[in-house]
Formats: sequence, structure tokens, C-alpha cells
Amino acid sequence: MWRILFLTLVLTSLAPLARAQDLSWQTCQGAIGPGGPVLSDCRPVEDFVDPQGRALWIRATILSPKDTRPRALYLAGVASSEAWLNGRPLGTNGRPAASRGAEVPGRYQAIFPIRETSWQPGDNTLVLHLSSFHGGLRFARPMSAMVVLPHPYPQRTALLAITFVAAGTLLAAAFGFGVIHALRRTGSSLVLAAMAGVAALQAVVESLRPLFDYPYPLHAWRMSTIWALAAVFAVLLVTYVASRFLVRQRGPLVGLALGLVGATVLLPGFDIKTVWALIIGVALSALPAAVGVWRRLPGARLTLAYLTLFLAVAIGFPEWLADFSFFLLATSLVLPLLMVEVVRLGRDDRGREAALTRAASRPDRLTVASARGVELVPLADILAVVGADDYAELRLVGGRSLLHAARLDALMAQLPETFLRIHRSVIVNLSHVQRLERDGDRWRLLLTEGAPLPVSRSRQAALREALDAAPL
Repeated sequence: MWRILFLTLVLTSLAPLARAQDLSWQTCQGAIGPGGPVLSDCRPVEDFVDPQGRALWIRATILSPKDTRPRALYLAGVASSEAWLNGRPLGTNGRPAASRGAEVPGRYQAIFPIRETSWQPGDNTLVLHLSSFHGGLRFARPMSAMVVLPHPYPQRTALLAITFVAAGTLLAAAFGFGVIHALRRTGSSLVLAAMAGVAALQAVVESLRPLFDYPYPLHAWRMSTIWALAAVFAVLLVTYVASRFLVRQRGPLVGLALGLVGATVLLPGFDIKTVWALIIGVALSALPAAVGVWRRLPGARLTLAYLTLFLAVAIGFPEWLADFSFFLLATSLVLPLLMVEVVRLGRDDRGREAALTRAASRPDRLTVASARGVELVPLADILAVVGADDYAELRLVGGRSLLHAARLDALMAQLPETFLRIHRSVIVNLSHVQRLERDGDRWRLLLTEGAPLPVSRSRQAALREALDAAPL
């Protein structure tokens, strides 16, 4: 709520300024003469100024300021531009021209300070020459601002600071979930790490415009990236919520999210694409959360309440969601989930330790700790143990295998004498040995089932001795 109140105050304070500087434009035939632009056949612009794919001359009449504060012409949009006030040049942003080859792309934002001597009493004529041949994509409204404002223009440093704090927090959350995934291999932690990372990247991309004066051709890439990140976040959100509360229908639900969210690319305007991608993702996520509430699953009520708040903000204030992004709402979602995940893993560890203690009295079984929990595996079912860094792969009778969170050295101390290490990365159950045979200049051990296992030179003697002592 504090964010909504803060944005309301900011927008309210800027609204009178924006209304006072609205300009009524005319499009004209134009050329540059000895005394400045020469315009003819001027007609009112009915909808919005669009220089895409052409060179455009426009003019507006503005009143001279009533105070002595400095003024500047503020242009933001996909175009190169030149500006004159009362025939006097204000500045050039790139070089507008009538063809792609002749145009030099300008910056997306341009500020042309207006000298006090450029004003004349009463009406003043502002003329712009615009062209846009390098935009890449066609925008529904290519010019986002063409206004005269007090100079310097007030910067929203508070919002930028909040953006950076949120981005840093999300990156930290992504790292935390990544560590949890590396330790436990849980699918939920991987999805949450991706959600936090995508939202953090979204915050960075949203901040490029006030921080980096980029050429206008890059604007299409920036806006495309914003939509793509919003779409990815929406699909990941559906994946996470469905995995918690509607596991059996997760596949169809995620497929539906991919289709509907992907279809937003067909909507006009990148702000509309982004907002609808998020709205669709949140709405679809609310369905499994509602099922979880009906089934009285833990955490479902809070999840549904948060998604409802997210949806209300998106529908009630879509311009805020598009302009200031969703990363603050994402932060308030991801951080509590990180804390819940840490608490849950702590409980799982305590349960794992209890299971290991109970299993200590079962010498005929091996206690296997994996991402799925704890399993007691009969020693007679183990064909071999193959090392994989900090893990060990247990190859079992029937073609099954398990990944065990233990190293081979520790396992050798737990296994009985019927198990022998035949390679630095292989332990074999002698009860399942079929024969030892030569493979070129190397030796390999064949078991009753499964692939042959390599035998190192240094361990051949111990293996032959064990096989002689217990003939097959």
C-alpha cells in the first residue's frame, strides 16, 4: 500500500505540469530556408505524431513563459530530430532525413535548452523535423513526449533507488534459491531462482531509460526484452503455483500459460503486451491456489491472497505496472517464499537425521539420502556403486539407479566385505560378479546384469584374490 500511496503523490504532483505543457501539433510540408524552416500546407494532427518510415515536419504554437525559470524542449521517442523556436535552432538529435540511408539515428531522449532570448512576447512557433527509419519494430505511439518543461527536469531518484534495492534483493534471493537447488536438487527452488532472476533483470532493463542515453534503434530491443521477461515470469509463476497445489494438472496448465501468454505478442503496444502477459500469468496461477484453498493445503490461502492483490493492482493501475514494473510485487512474493523454503529444508534435514538414526540398526540395508528423501536399500540389490564427484550412483538390480549424497570413501567404510573397490570411482558387489575378462590392454568386470565395469591395474590383484577366495 505504501508504494501505491507514494506513486499517487508523485503522479499527482506532475499532473498539473504535464497538462500545462500539452501542445497542439500541425503537420506541414517543409524545407530549410536561409532564415530557418519554411512550412506550408499545414494541417492539424488528428491522433498522434508518427514519423516512422518518413520524414515529418510539425509545428505548434506555445505561449511565452510567465516567469524567468529556464525552459527546455524535452523529446522522447523513436526518431531523429531537429528543433527551432521562432526560426532559431534549438538543437539536433541525430540527423533526420527522407530516407534510411541519409538518416543518422539519434538518441531516444533529447533535451534542447531554450535561451531566454529565443522567446518573444505572446505566441511562439515551435517547429520539429522528425524521421524514423531505424526503429526495427513499428510502435503504436512512437513519440512518448514532446513538451516544454522547466529545466533541469526533476529526476525521480527515489524510484530509481527503490528499483536498485529491489533488484539487489531479487538477485540475492536468486542466489539463495540457486544454492538450495545445488544442495537439494528441488525443482521448486530452481523455479523460484529463475523467477527472482527474471524479476531482477526486469528491474535493470526498466531502469535503462533514465540511466543510459541509448540510441533510439535500441528502444525496440529494450521494449521486446521487457515483454519477454514479463512473459517468462508469468509462465514460471504458473509453474510454481501449479507444482504446489495442482501437481497432476501442472502440464496442461503450464501449456495453457505458454499459449495465452505467448499470444500477447499479437497485441498492439508493448505496454499492453507486458501488462496482459502478467495479468494472464497471475490469473492462471490463482486457479491452482484456489484449488489448494478448497483442499485446505498449507500456504494456499496466503498465496491466493497475494495473487489477488497482484491482480487487483495490475487491473486497477495498469500504467503503473507497465511503467514501474512488477519487480516490487515480485520481491514481496519471492522473499517470503525463500524464508519458507529455508524453514522447510531445515525440517527435512531433521527428519532425514531421524531416519538415518533409525536405519543404523539395519546392517543388511544401506541408508540412501537423496533429493527425494531417505530410502533403505537392501545390500543384496546393489550391483555396484559408481562415484560422481560428491555423489554416488547406486546401480541396482532390475536396471534401477539411485543418486546418493555420499562419497565413495565414506561408503566403503559402511559396506560389508562382500563389496570391493575395483577402480578409483567404482565399488562392486562381489555377489553379482560373473567374470573378469580382458578388453584390449585393459580389464573389465562383467556382472549378472548391467554394463561392464572398468578394473584399474593397481586393484587387479586384490580383485583376483577376492574372486579366488569366493569362487562363483
